[in-house]
Amino acid sequence: MSFLNSFDISASGMTAERQRLDIAAENISNAETTRTASGGTYRRKMVVLQEVPTTSFRTKFNSLLNRTASKGGVKVTEIVEDQRDLNPVYNPDHPDANEEGYVMMPNVDLVKETIDGMSATRAYEANITAFNAMKLMAQKALDIGK
Repeated sequence: MSFLNSFDISASGMTAERQRLDIAAENISNAETTRTASGGTYRRKMVVLQEVPTTSFRTKFNSLLNRTASKGGVKVTEIVEDQRDLNPVYNPDHPDANEEGYVMMPNVDLVKETIDGMSATRAYEANITAFNAMKLMAQKALDIGK
């Protein structure tokens, strides 16, 4: 693994965790949304992450010649909607209530979203720590030449 690839790997982790935090914030902000642009009740969204595998030197060299380098790390492959049941809440005065007086509320659990946000924040901080450690190693390596 190239030394500089470590920076790319940490950066990919920071990008993925930022996306996770964005989705957690979106879920929290839409916890009471009963009408979306598509017409239905808001459904909780989830981020699907996938490993970007590192490759051998020969494969990397050939892919760089073709400008399709794979450096390792993680990437967001898709954002999916949680298909669990919506939460029925009795509120006959709500404009979106059905004949029995129930409103279908989003399947967002604020506690779970808060935990997901905290987890994404901690993982982001871990990637920053790794990035800074690699930066310090590079600086120390340059100091050897002085």
